[in-house]
Amino acid sequence: MLENVLVREWMTTPVISVSPTTSISSAHQIMKENGIRRLPVVEDDRLVGIVTIGDVREASPSDATTLSIWELNYLWAQLTVERVMTRRVLTISPDICILDAAQIMLESKVSGLPVVNEHGKLEGILTESDIFRMLVKSRTQAPVSAS
Repeated sequence: MLENVLVREWMTTPVISVSPTTSISSAHQIMKENGIRRLPVVEDDRLVGIVTIGDVREASPSDATTLSIWELNYLWAQLTVERVMTRRVLTISPDICILDAAQIMLESKVSGLPVVNEHGKLEGILTESDIFRMLVKSRTQAPVSAS
């Protein structure tokens, strides 16, 4: 049954994304407000990178710094997503089997994959949560066997 399920049926859309010039502090705020851990980076309607909550945390100032809180906030506000984003992003097509997408995620050790069409335009994002949602939904819709 799951062999016939396509990524497009379960991917999250529309996708919350940012531009390369978005500040790290803004990206962090967007992630917090929306309860998400990754943001595709889009420029001229094309996917150019991805920034994760881990990237944002690594870019955050250390507690060991001697800078004042105002200096830290100023510097952090100047740092943009393009400085910390991953540029070589693993992507998938909306028309592949969701099991194949799950295998790619497992083998690549990633928890989410941007979904792009043949023109490189971002159409959605598939995350572990989407796959878990699909599994739980398929379980509740499975016919009960007579035992």
